[in-house]
Amino acid sequence: MARISVDPFPDNAALKRLWLAAWGDAGPADFGPVLSRSLAHVGAYDGTVLIGFVNVAWDGGVHAFILDTCVDPAYQRQGIALALLAQAAETARARGAAWLHVDFEPRLEALYRQAGFGHTAAGLMRLA
Repeated sequence: MARISVDPFPDNAALKRLWLAAWGDAGPADFGPVLSRSLAHVGAYDGTVLIGFVNVAWDGGVHAFILDTCVDPAYQRQGIALALLAQAAETARARGAAWLHVDFEPRLEALYRQAGFGHTAAGLMRLA
């Protein structure tokens, strides 16, 4: 099983490698500003290699938001995403969040239901 780490602050190279494997692009030019504004972020590691990630953004109050959940395709279907989400929820709760939100594509519904997220209606507007 992967080692799960809270706030590991992986470098840009590690995040870009994971983003490319998981999403097909390199992601933001610099992850530093994203991580510095987060309530928390959680990484999954195989040795020293980042193989999974989730960001916990927040409103500065009681609402936290799961963003960018990803696992390297070579490591998927091993429970890593569920472990990342469980640690993200525990950390958000410990840091004062009362609500944890997530939006996801329909194909990921089973994962997020298994992680404990209930059904809710949400809206999304594309800005770019």
